[in-house]
Amino acid sequence: MKIRVSLSAQRLFLFDDDGSLLGEWPVSTALRGAGEQRNSQRTPRGRHVIRAKIGAGQPKNTVFVARRPTGEVFDTLLAATHPQRDWILTRILWLSGCEPGRNRLGDVDTMRRYIYIHGTSDGDKLGQPASHGCIRMSNADIIDLFDRVPVYTPVNIDED
Repeated sequence: MKIRVSLSAQRLFLFDDDGSLLGEWPVSTALRGAGEQRNSQRTPRGRHVIRAKIGAGQPKNTVFVARRPTGEVFDTLLAATHPQRDWILTRILWLSGCEPGRNRLGDVDTMRRYIYIHGTSDGDKLGQPASHGCIRMSNADIIDLFDRVPVYTPVNIDED
């Protein structure tokens, strides 16, 4: 299997090894566009792999902080109580870059930047850039993707 994220289309595509399309979902990538630099709040381009899968078996809308479930479950009351919080929900696919100097090692290291594919509370913003660098999906869609892909699935992020 392999994943392709199109920044221009704001879509994530899942392909089988023979190139057959297995699924396609709307996503939200960085509001500030593409970029690999640490602290840029941009979505890194290039070849990556899923380095870790986090959240298996957790309820839909589970809130994560520092990749750990907080015990909270996202709802409108929690959102109103913490309006500035960047919600990481349901599941996390933690990405690691594969291209030294572009998205791996030093100040461009995707994994050290904590770039994930994850669930979001901002379902209304899917299909348009809105994140702080991560790739956001609806909570139902991230569960579906999470259940289909193994660790080390290749992920290519491009602007086409």
